[in-house]
Amino acid sequence: MPLQRRLTTRDAVVIGVGSMVGAGVFSAFGPAAAAAGGGLLVGLAVAAVVAFCNATSTAQLAAVHPTSGGAYAYGRARLGDRWGFLAGWSFVVGKTASCAAMALTFGAYAWPEHARALAVIAVLALAAVNCLGITRTASVTRVLVAVVLVVLVAALIVGATGSSTVSGAGFSASSGPAGVLQSAGILFFAFAGYARIATLGEEVRDPARTIPRAVIGALACAVVIYAAVAVMLLHVLGADALARSTAPVAAAMDAVGAHWAGPVVRVGASAAALGALLGLIAGVGRTTMAMAREGDMPRYLARVDDVRSVPRAAEITVAAVVVVVVLMFDVRNAIGFSSFGVLVYYAVANAAAFTQTGSDRRWPRALQILGLCGCVLLAVTLPAAAVVVGIAVLSAGSAGRWMLQRRRALQP
Repeated sequence: MPLQRRLTTRDAVVIGVGSMVGAGVFSAFGPAAAAAGGGLLVGLAVAAVVAFCNATSTAQLAAVHPTSGGAYAYGRARLGDRWGFLAGWSFVVGKTASCAAMALTFGAYAWPEHARALAVIAVLALAAVNCLGITRTASVTRVLVAVVLVVLVAALIVGATGSSTVSGAGFSASSGPAGVLQSAGILFFAFAGYARIATLGEEVRDPARTIPRAVIGALACAVVIYAAVAVMLLHVLGADALARSTAPVAAAMDAVGAHWAGPVVRVGASAAALGALLGLIAGVGRTTMAMAREGDMPRYLARVDDVRSVPRAAEITVAAVVVVVVLMFDVRNAIGFSSFGVLVYYAVANAAAFTQTGSDRRWPRALQILGLCGCVLLAVTLPAAAVVVGIAVLSAGSAGRWMLQRRRALQP
């Protein structure tokens, strides 16, 4: 049965902002600074430009194809089954890694000594929330986003008005073009949350109007927030200290002598990670459901709960896989791998949007070309381990699909 259209434009924007803000403010700036040094802000700008191109492609496609699955559905409709599968599989594996990264970020801030155990509990609890219905997801996300924004505004005020005790704080030189591009690829992890809006395309009201507005609105909010936090962190900590920190916002508060702000930041970071995780599980579950409908995943994952109108089987399966990843990997490895998968996903989305013509076209083709080239460039400049593992996992998925289809074709 189809999902029900219950989400308003405001609900969709909140889910998108919750996914993007939680995905990077408290976890991505450290590795990005390690790659780019003082060129972190340039990397952030590059990531934002590529994200904007991808957002326009996603919005343009979602307005015409208002169904669950995002670029998986768009790729199938515009480019063919194989490209659709590549997008869907990239999204599922990349965002599963994102789920693990956000769960571990929550655990690290909320209770560092028992981070993994707390991460597992968070995954199971939020999967249960998603199974109650999409309106519950939007309501919980709205509360979490409010908490995060209040904490970030407070941190920005304290950081801007305080005096740093860190030697070498301030803006330093860039590490070079390669480092800037690598930082852009890492920071793209933070901006990919608007995909959640597209994957919920079957559940928003008036999708042709709502999705384009929500995607662009959520991205604009996230860019402003990230730019403000990045400037504050570089001003207070400097690139070197930022690169070494696993909790940069909390470290910035300590650097200006606002030790009272540590617990407040931990609350904000925990809420941000939970908000991102909530939206991620919902998005991955619905893409999994869409792939199962087309036979690219086991058919039982396409089941929709009659009462709650949610893909419960897919949500539970995704949660189980995320728990396994949480127990096996750490945050920084997960971010690199997630960025690779999501960049491949958006490369397919840009190619699909490029094929649209007539009244379906809302944005110039130049944006799709820039987005596609940007995705490829950022993907290949990510840390080598992330690229190698990403290619291996995507190849394994494609091989598995080929064998599954061959077996089905041979059956009488």
